[in-house]
Amino acid sequence: MVSIDEVARAAGVSTATVSRALSGRGHVSVAAKAKVEAAAKSLGYVVSASASSLASGRTRNIGVLVPFLDRWFFSTVLSGIASALMRRGYDITLYSLTADRAERHDIFDTFLRRQRVDGVIAISLELGEEETERLVELDLPVIAIGGPNPHLTTLTVDDVAVARLATEHLLALGHREIAHIGASPEFDIDFHIPTRRRQGFEQALADAGIPVRPSLFEPADFTIEGGFRAAKQLLGQPGGRPTAIFAASDEMAIGALLAARDLGYRVPEDLSVIGIDGHELGEFFRLTTVDQFPLGQGERAADAILEALESPDAESPTHRPGELPYELIVRGSTARLAQ
Repeated sequence: MVSIDEVARAAGVSTATVSRALSGRGHVSVAAKAKVEAAAKSLGYVVSASASSLASGRTRNIGVLVPFLDRWFFSTVLSGIASALMRRGYDITLYSLTADRAERHDIFDTFLRRQRVDGVIAISLELGEEETERLVELDLPVIAIGGPNPHLTTLTVDDVAVARLATEHLLALGHREIAHIGASPEFDIDFHIPTRRRQGFEQALADAGIPVRPSLFEPADFTIEGGFRAAKQLLGQPGGRPTAIFAASDEMAIGALLAARDLGYRVPEDLSVIGIDGHELGEFFRLTTVDQFPLGQGERAADAILEALESPDAESPTHRPGELPYELIVRGSTARLAQ
């Protein structure tokens, strides 16, 4: 393996200068930094993570807590985190935080206490009081996506407002028979996002003077398959079908589009459909959605954790509801109600 001494000789500088140039810590002239980087590249030199950690007290590794690894939203947020951290020379360690109490206990009481991470990012997790205390006791920067959690710095989307916006779009198009595909209780975990979106839906209806009809609600599991089954139920029941469907996720909305097509309904002529998320398949399906920019959420969380690491004495920002942006994206799955 190439040593730091060889890089120093090739660049014509001291080993201390090489260390400062490649670690980013300490002042190095632009010319010296360029020579060091050129020498390191030509020799194939890579900074030893263990040596760097010993010297700096940093692991250049961020722990990421995530409830699901196989769901599009979480993997997209994770992708944003990983890309932003990689650009800054940081690795990530993933912790899949399930509902299993024993597994969660091990993560908070054992894995995170091994001093192998410089900070922690928690994605859409409702942490118990004891779990929050364990994170605070680590004395590491912690950024939560979702929330609120009064003890942690959190980046949040106002899910009630997001759902109101989606529902108000359908109302503005003249729809009154609006169905909602939400979640059954077992899927309503961590900050009760489905419940908050249902609240926003019902608030928008109430403001428009439209009574909530339980028959126009169908639970699903936030997947395309779940949305397909739920829409089949809503569109196939006797007593009049809805003219529009608001699904609490884009994946369920895509399932609703496929169910409508399967049943012979035209979208948007016979049925309008809107979702939430900003799914990458949304444009392909011409899906109207409220985009909450999940990739950007991950990037902002990474920026926030790095800012906290680089400015440890700065006052930590407090939770601000609705801090993360969202935007109505109108495509071809919604249209004015035919008279």
